[in-house]
Amino acid sequence: METTRDDGLFISDDPALVDRDKVYRWIAEESWWGVGRPRDRVERSVDGSHVYGVYSDRETMIGLARIISDNATFAYFCDVYVDETYRGKGIGPWLTREILADLKALGINRFLLATKDKHSTYAKAGFVPVERPQSWMEIDERPTKPGPVTE
Repeated sequence: METTRDDGLFISDDPALVDRDKVYRWIAEESWWGVGRPRDRVERSVDGSHVYGVYSDRETMIGLARIISDNATFAYFCDVYVDETYRGKGIGPWLTREILADLKALGINRFLLATKDKHSTYAKAGFVPVERPQSWMEIDERPTKPGPVTE
């Protein structure tokens, strides 16, 4: 899949374009959720996922999203990241909408993600809070796991 925006930025799912050094830095050093993740784990996560990259040209990756899916009924968005210098330019919602369109073409009709602070970004692509959170269960042993929500 490849799609281009009016400003020349493009999304591609070509694995050959993925800048693995940059992905490692973004996730293991710059993200709040993956800080300290070992290089081999980042590599395995990329290898085991469908990666959509955002690029300013064929050599410069500026964002990504990893999708874990059965390619039939369900897809989970994770490690969505946009380089700090490109934030605030609508890249996150655009990336999310394009991935959704690509996956919906396969017949996938259930999508999930978790976010600490980007709810409005994903809402622009149609995501809403989980309707029945009491149905969901988890085991989350990440050292970066956020604490309970308090209001």
